[in-house]
Amino acid sequence: MRVGIEAINLYAGVACMDVLTIFKHRELQIDRFDNLMMNKKSVGLPNEDAVTCAVNAAVKLISSMALEDKDRIEMVITSTESGVDFGKSISTYIHDYLKLNSACRVFEVKQACYGGTAALQQAVNYVASGVSPGGKVLVIATDIARHANLNYAEPTQSIGAVAMLVSDNPQILEIDFGAIGQHSYEVMDTCRPETELETGNPDLSLLSYLDCLENCYKRYEEKVENSDFRHTFDYLAFHTPFCGMVKGAHRKVMRSLYRTKPNEIDIDFTERVKPSLSYCQDVGNVYSATLYFALCGIIDNADFDDEKRVGMFSYGSGCSSEFFSGVILPFAKEKLAEMKIKERLEQRYPLSTEEYELLLKLNSEWTFGIKDRFVDLTPFKNIYEKTMAGKGLLALVGIEDYHRKYQWT
Repeated sequence: MRVGIEAINLYAGVACMDVLTIFKHRELQIDRFDNLMMNKKSVGLPNEDAVTCAVNAAVKLISSMALEDKDRIEMVITSTESGVDFGKSISTYIHDYLKLNSACRVFEVKQACYGGTAALQQAVNYVASGVSPGGKVLVIATDIARHANLNYAEPTQSIGAVAMLVSDNPQILEIDFGAIGQHSYEVMDTCRPETELETGNPDLSLLSYLDCLENCYKRYEEKVENSDFRHTFDYLAFHTPFCGMVKGAHRKVMRSLYRTKPNEIDIDFTERVKPSLSYCQDVGNVYSATLYFALCGIIDNADFDDEKRVGMFSYGSGCSSEFFSGVILPFAKEKLAEMKIKERLEQRYPLSTEEYELLLKLNSEWTFGIKDRFVDLTPFKNIYEKTMAGKGLLALVGIEDYHRKYQWT
């Protein structure tokens, strides 16, 4: 059975901040800026959360479906590090605001930035099982970073979501079913030990990421006969905490496996990896959604007229990781173009330093566990009017007895 991604869309908020400006504003070491290979990062408004990002990513997929196809969505699986309740899954809100069939299974998975891939593979296995022929699964990876002011994580942290419709009618990516290499172990590299705290050891995280990439690919190679990192994949998409990390990871694999010369590594990076960075370098790290931002970057920005195989590496701190592959189908570019991702990213509101600091302050007031509070648009009304008002986006209105209330703008 053919199985994979039938449709995909991403949402990256309505406002953004220039990364170089953050470096200068925070007086960070400017010689470390180039290593990030980043241009902008998305910044959330106080009326955006993991639910609004998820719904705003998915609504374009759902609204374009025929009613009979929409009713075949039998699962909604979310992955997030930004849940709003220790028990209730945000997939319940998503299912409600997308007006999906009640004969639907809704739940959530968590494993840091690997969570989106865990959800995708769960969906793929369900469809491939044939237990419900023609059934579809909506997978949404969504996150809101807790901004780490005054350190080098701040310029990379972002908001957003990716929505993927998984079915036996793949039109974007057909999964190479069973072609998977996995590597996992316990490590305290990055974590959220408190609801409002993101912390960890960045050097340890980098080493773990590199270790997992190499070992995942070796296990993929053991399963897939005649696979070769250099020649099997037309393109490569990696989890992208920041683009410079991906460049370093690609270089290490090429050196350790094949002793490739530096100039050959640079050529290979430009041809097979760089297209995946086109959206990541303008959005930042959206955690479990980031790998699929990279996939969208390849489809929208690489040159191809025929099907192309892509190798994909997913990593989540703690840690769990996976290398898998699939075939980008010939009509994927045309289908994804309907989402107008590049146009929407260019339309984001460019924040001044003062506006950026204001949003950080306002967002910090929306902590986990609020019982009763409503969103006051007044402090950021100018930004809201230019970015969300009248745009048909889902926005948080407030919280009443812990129950979140949303409305379409």
